[in-house]
Amino acid sequence: MAETAHLDTFVRDHLPPEAEWPELIFTIPDVQYAERVNCGAELLDRMVEAGFGDRPCLRSPSLAWSYAETLERVNRIARVLVDEMGVVPGNRVLLRAPNSPMLAACWLAVMKAGAVAVTTMPLLRAVELEKIVRKAAIRHALCDARLAEELERCRQAVPTLDRILYFGGDALDGLEARMRRQSDDFEACPTLAEDPALIAFTSGTTGVPKGCVHFHRDVLAMCDTFSRHIVKPLPDDLFSGSPPLGFTFGLGGLLCFPLRVGASTLLLEQAPPHVLPEAIETFRVTCLFTAPTAYRLMLSQLSSRNVSSLRRCVSAGETLPKATFEAFREATGIRLIDGIGATEMIHIFISAADDDIRPGTTGRPVPGYVATVFDEEFNECPPGVPGRLAVKGPTGCRYLADERQRQYVQRGWNITGDTYVRDADGYFAYVARSDDMIVSAGYNIAGPEVEAALLTHPAVLECGVVGAPDPERGQIVKAYVVLRPGYEAGPALVAELQHHVKTTIAPYKYPRAIEFVHELPKTLTGKLQRYRLRESAARQPA
Repeated sequence: MAETAHLDTFVRDHLPPEAEWPELIFTIPDVQYAERVNCGAELLDRMVEAGFGDRPCLRSPSLAWSYAETLERVNRIARVLVDEMGVVPGNRVLLRAPNSPMLAACWLAVMKAGAVAVTTMPLLRAVELEKIVRKAAIRHALCDARLAEELERCRQAVPTLDRILYFGGDALDGLEARMRRQSDDFEACPTLAEDPALIAFTSGTTGVPKGCVHFHRDVLAMCDTFSRHIVKPLPDDLFSGSPPLGFTFGLGGLLCFPLRVGASTLLLEQAPPHVLPEAIETFRVTCLFTAPTAYRLMLSQLSSRNVSSLRRCVSAGETLPKATFEAFREATGIRLIDGIGATEMIHIFISAADDDIRPGTTGRPVPGYVATVFDEEFNECPPGVPGRLAVKGPTGCRYLADERQRQYVQRGWNITGDTYVRDADGYFAYVARSDDMIVSAGYNIAGPEVEAALLTHPAVLECGVVGAPDPERGQIVKAYVVLRPGYEAGPALVAELQHHVKTTIAPYKYPRAIEFVHELPKTLTGKLQRYRLRESAARQPA
């Protein structure tokens, strides 16, 4: 293999042994790339060279940049990274901001510089950022000035994070001021297709972050499989939606997919369900990416908004109920594109569109991928029999220095942790999560992490956190709490505990339901029996 372009080889050095990688398959010509490729240059420079320079690229409600204007800003940011911050190929760069053209430009600049992007959600607190910074050995960060407080707290805990620039403010030494001093010309680093481009962090069932490493070719592969063959975007499309760019669902759907074909994207800092219909009407959005919960909650507003511009609506993050599919189709005439993906796989690998959609199923393997269902002994399950979902394709799981690699990748297959059933026609239908992960409104939430936050409150003696069924969010976080003597159960304490969790970890992880109990179910060795709590939560009305 040719020599890596990375001067800092930390990420490459901390990949799992190749024997523990999944089997990668490149069965379609779309995912066969040159030995050296830089995904940032492919998504931006190549499009300007192809004549898209004057076309719209990155938008927000208050601004619009063409492809040429975006390239100019990206090159200036890349020069700041290299010439002023001392970034060398392979360095990790933490990115922290709500969805915005500036965040997108920073991500593209990190790609062009040959560094490794670690994009975090704006809701993360210092304690969560600290784990990521330590795990990925991060020294450099570009951050929205409004989010400085938690990052500065993180820097106090991890002093090696010593090179931070803020944008969006009026500081004389901020990123924008430095950009103005730089040239708008920057030649992309000649990265190998197999050089790491990003680390996407996802919480496991223990709450310890797992860093999923993806290469430059993986970024292009998600565009050239799911997007090209299922979404089928056009240059005149305008993409928008709710997932943060820190989620690979959002990175693909709201940045890489549109840029791959010369389309544009509307990046919204806040995109809750009550905001999306207005944005669709105002800006004439054509391709929408959000979770089933959002589609369900949007239904009540569709009659008062003109959403006729929509032609593609993608749903992922949790299973799409058939009732939501049918209601949305009745209201708009659009058949929602369901899909299952994983941070470990970078994006969606089972889906269906148009006449191939069978409501109630997720779909069939996206071109370029193969999937099956195994039992615990690795026997392939016959049609109609549920089992462990397993998938292979041009992308796959490579955790950063994590022994859980051997759990996710077994015998060359990516074992996603989902229980699925396959029918005789090769359609896959979701049954349940196979682990303790709570999936609420498209967010993956690790119960033990919420437990750890609750246990820092003086009133909590013990607690157990599980997912409880919910008609709107799929699941909600429910906590069973044993109080210390001297504390009184009641609504006031519920609100206090919820506020405590919101200020300790990311607010979306807080328990929406809290039940006070005298004791928790445990094994003879004292291990919490979460399955019994899940059974209890399932018996009670939402």
